[in-house]
Amino acid sequence: MRWQGGRRSSNIEDRRGSGFGRPLAVGGGAASLVVALLVMLLGGDPSDVQVDSRSPYSDPATGGSGRAVDPQQEEMKDFVSVILADTEDTWPGLLEPVGVRYVQPRLVLFSDAVQSACGAQQSAVGPFYCPGDQRVYLDLTFFDELESRFGAPGDFGRAYVVAHEVGHHVQNLLGTSQKVQSLRRRTSEEQANQLSVLTELQADCFAGIWARHAQKERNLLEPGDIEEGLGAASAVGDDTIQKRARGHVVPESFTHGSAEQRMTWFKRGLEQGTLEACDTFNARR
Repeated sequence: MRWQGGRRSSNIEDRRGSGFGRPLAVGGGAASLVVALLVMLLGGDPSDVQVDSRSPYSDPATGGSGRAVDPQQEEMKDFVSVILADTEDTWPGLLEPVGVRYVQPRLVLFSDAVQSACGAQQSAVGPFYCPGDQRVYLDLTFFDELESRFGAPGDFGRAYVVAHEVGHHVQNLLGTSQKVQSLRRRTSEEQANQLSVLTELQADCFAGIWARHAQKERNLLEPGDIEEGLGAASAVGDDTIQKRARGHVVPESFTHGSAEQRMTWFKRGLEQGTLEACDTFNARR
């Protein structure tokens, strides 16, 4: 990507030096399995993991487990700031025609654990968006996981992660998130999972919309970037994750969508570039 020299967002909130003083405790058994899966899922729902929010804060010079902040992450912080700024330039013009004012989200960088309006969360939940405080939360070490564990290297794959989480913010502004949460409370577990899948696929599609406009308006993309984005979408598909973790796939338990679905909806947003194209909830199966 041609990101160097791009505008930096002023909405980065760096909490890497003020995390929790000790690793947060999570339950065993099923809870451990949830953590193991969420660490590999992009945009995991923070409410799926129960943690101890009473841990004291650590020394501000260290990360959540008492370790110093890695200075090599500074370039990645710079990269994330540029991508966030580019989403800020993209979404206002797309939402204005539907009568929605774009409120810029803040992006919180943290190490190991973080306190949010969605509760205290560990890095194990992966990147997440919290509608309660309109913030995206990201531990930069997730990018290392994306490359080393899931075979999805490249800067555009990382940009896709940020754009996907901003996509959840757009859903919040549109009122979609609130409607989905209300429906989930009145449905079966399997139906609630299906609603979660449709929500995640729409965020993938919104990431594609951003990529289209980033290229059209600012020429950010280089050859191979789209393939990196598709690779990242595929790597965090539920079927890919379940095969790796369980050795088999259980479609009714999907919460984010299959690798094929995630790539398809990302491409749809990229190719069509409209909110209407990303209506996963009314799309024909």
